[in-house]
Formats: sequence, C-alpha cells, structure tokens
Amino acid sequence: MEDWVYYSLSISLCLTLSLVFSSRCKAKAAGSSFLPPGPTSLTAFGPLLLLAWTSVNIESVVRVARSWYGPVFTLYLLPSFPVVFVADRAVAHRVLVQRGAAFADRPPANFATRIFSSDQHNITSAAYGPLWRALRQNLTGRALHPSSIPRYAAARRRAASGLVDGIARQMRSQGGVVVIEGLLHDAVFHVLACMCFGQGLNAAAIAAVTSLQREFLKVVVGFQVFGSNPKVTKLLFWRRYRTMLSMRRRQEEVFIPLIRACRARCNTSGKSFEMDCYVDSLIGLRIPEQDGSSRHLTDGEIVALCTELLSGDDSTVNVLQWAMANLVTRPEIQAKLRDEIHNFADGQVVEEHLPQMPYLRAVVLESLRRHPPSRFILPHAAAGENGAVLDGFTVPKEVAVNFTLGDMAMDRKVWPDPTRFRPERFLAGGEGEDLDLTGSKEIKMIPFGAGRRMCPGIDISLLHVNLLVATMVRAFQWSEVPGEPVDFTDTLELTMVMKHPLRAKVVPCHATS
Repeated sequence: MEDWVYYSLSISLCLTLSLVFSSRCKAKAAGSSFLPPGPTSLTAFGPLLLLAWTSVNIESVVRVARSWYGPVFTLYLLPSFPVVFVADRAVAHRVLVQRGAAFADRPPANFATRIFSSDQHNITSAAYGPLWRALRQNLTGRALHPSSIPRYAAARRRAASGLVDGIARQMRSQGGVVVIEGLLHDAVFHVLACMCFGQGLNAAAIAAVTSLQREFLKVVVGFQVFGSNPKVTKLLFWRRYRTMLSMRRRQEEVFIPLIRACRARCNTSGKSFEMDCYVDSLIGLRIPEQDGSSRHLTDGEIVALCTELLSGDDSTVNVLQWAMANLVTRPEIQAKLRDEIHNFADGQVVEEHLPQMPYLRAVVLESLRRHPPSRFILPHAAAGENGAVLDGFTVPKEVAVNFTLGDMAMDRKVWPDPTRFRPERFLAGGEGEDLDLTGSKEIKMIPFGAGRRMCPGIDISLLHVNLLVATMVRAFQWSEVPGEPVDFTDTLELTMVMKHPLRAKVVPCHATS
C-alpha cells in the first residue's frame, strides 16, 4: 500500500511541477546535449518509469527506446536524472573491456547503499580508485585465490551431503514432492559462512548467519525507495526505514562477535598464524586514506564486506533453481546429464571430476544464458572528473550507465532459436563452444559482468553450481508434480528469481535402477 501512496504522490507532484521544470530542462539541455539520444523530458512520467523498473517492466521500455533511438540511448527517470543504456554487444565490449578504466566507476551511492556498505567500503559500491583496488585485490588474491579454494572442500562436501539428506527428508514427509529453494540456500550459505568466518564456525553460528542473511536478501530490494529524496522517503516509508536500521544493527550484533573471535585467534597465534577465512585477511588489511596514510578496517566496514560476500548466495541459488527447473521439464537432457555424471560418480560426486563433465558445464552455461541473475549489470559511471566518451557521446561523471545483459544473451545473431533451452550450444560445434564468459575477447553473454568491475566470485560460484547440480541429478530423478507444470515466470528481488519456487517430484536414483 505504501508503495502506491509514494508513486501517486510522486506522479501528482511531477505533473504539478512539470511546467516549472520545463524551463530548467531546456536550460540543462545545452549542458547535456552530448548524451546519447532519447526523450528530452519525461518529467510527468518519471515515476511511472521508476514503478516499471521495480516491476521488471523497464525491459519493455528499454526495448521500445532502442527501436526508436538505436543501441545507445538516454532515458530520464526524473528531469535531472538521466540514465544511459547500452543495448549492443559490440558497444558494451568497447566500453567495458577495451576502455574499461574510463567507465569503471559507480554512480553516486544511494542512502541505503551507504548504510549497508559502511559508506561505500565494499567492493561493489566503492569508487574506482585505491580503496576499491585494495579491497578487490585482497578478495581475489586471498580468499578467492585458486590456491585457497581447496581449503573449503570439506565444507562443500558437507553442504552437498546435507542437501541430499534434506531433499530425502522432504521427499519422505511430503509424498515425494520437494521445494528445494530453502535447502539450496542452506547448502550455499554453509559454504560461504565457512569461507567468511572460518572452518571452526559451529552449527549455531552458521544457523544465525544463515537466518539473518536470508532475511536481509528478502527485504533489501525494498530499501531502493530511499534512493530518491531520502528526506521525503524516510517519512513516507518510516516503517521500512526503521526496518532498514534494525537490519543493520542486527548484522553488527551477529557478525561482530565472529569478527572479534577471528581477531583474537590471530593475536593468539602471532607469527605462526595461517589465514583460515576471509575475515582473517580483512583483519590484517590496511586501506589507503586520501591523505596518503593507511589504516585498518573498522568492525563496521568488515561487516559490510562480509555481507557482500554472503550475498553471493542469492545469485548462486537462483542459477541452481533455474537449472533444475529446466532439467525437470526436459527429461531427455536430465537423462543425458545423469549418464555423464555416472561415468565418474559411482558414489558421491567428486569435485575434481567436474572439469571432465562437458555436458554438465553446458547445462549450467545454458541456464545462465536463459536466466541471468539480473537483466542489467550493476550501473557503471565515468571515472574521470570530466566524464568520458561512450561511442561518440559524452557522458558526465555521475550519470549511470546500464548494460542490457539479458537481451545480449538472447541475440539471434549469436544464439539461434534463443528462447529454447539447448545445452548443446556449448559443446563442440555449437555457437557457444568457444565462449569466453568474462567477455574479454567478445561479449556473447556476460552473466557475471565484464571488465574491471566483473564479479570476482565467478569461479567459486560456478564451482558451487556445477557441484550441487551434479549432486542432485546423481542422487535423484526429477520430474514435474502431476497436474502442476513448472512456472517459469520470473520476478525481481535482489536478483531475478522464480516467482513461484520450484516444486518437483523426486525419486531416489537407486529406486529407478
């Protein structure tokens, strides 16, 4: 109800002030004339576009705009709030990869982002510069370095085993029908919590972290309303504002004792200390200050970085659920995948065998192509004070630049019959055989982004998805619940999720052999 109050008030206000703003918009036009083409003013309709954005209908608006203005265009969500959209693979490659440094910044952070990132002290929101480099290099060079991945193999085995046990329990108690979304979250969170806080994390602590983070992921998208005029929206959405502050306090209450336990272990071990988790690396990290000095991270800043790492659960779980939904509705693909897995996995799936399973890789990649975690990459912005040139247009520093990765992955010039789920695309002879998922050579699909701001967790996320898909297909035969066809409708939460979580009929594989 409060959403519609907000949008109604916003629309009324903008309609009333449209004449007042019109002269201002014309005056601004001279200063923004080098932006890509687009409607010159959407003063009265900006709130409708904001509403469309929250309901995923922004894609329709973007497609219409592209048909009118070409692959690079500007939309005004408010009179002084232009947003640039790039809807072309070649242009995206030039901007993100070939001229990656020029657009490696982020637009100004909104109010909610500043709270949960401890004033932009995480990798996602930090401005392009020394702080961002220090934080990203620490993550990729320590916790996510290839040499560190085997350290968490035991946690992954426990997660996979726990997932199978959970599915089996649901199957027995619900007449063979399972809803796997919650079980997937539990499995992935278990691994990420151990990566974040250490292998010694007990079951109660993992449960507390998991419960809090799942609640955070459910409500965080609602805090986007504070991105527009927080002084007003805090009054209109005062309950949501209190929820946001309460969530941040609870994160600190749960995470800071775990952080301090890691710090105590580090201090006790002295020179013999060996890094066991992400927090260990953050405790020793020194970040640069503007005056040239450096300092250690505060507990609050470490909380923000832990939240960021744990939030990777959401996209991983959604890829898993979409992959299983497609396997449920395509038994011939499921059978082919199971045959490949059985060639290696007489007992449990062993992650060392995963690179030798090309069809598994193809199923996962096709799931990412058809159901990317988001329709758009996180917004970029020009890094230079004077802006940057984008395909011949000048984009000012603080203007957000969005890339339509969802449409790029459905480009018929690259992907014939793009709406069809066909893993064979990624096998020898297929159009995706030589796919570079990072987009370094060419952008065909970039579910993890591309360039300097590409998701640093790409490898660990793919490992988790491949391992858990193989585990579930190895252990159970999956089919639709009689009379309940799988609903592939998606909706926007933190990422693009199944509007109705997957319900499936499962039978243990040994019962069908």
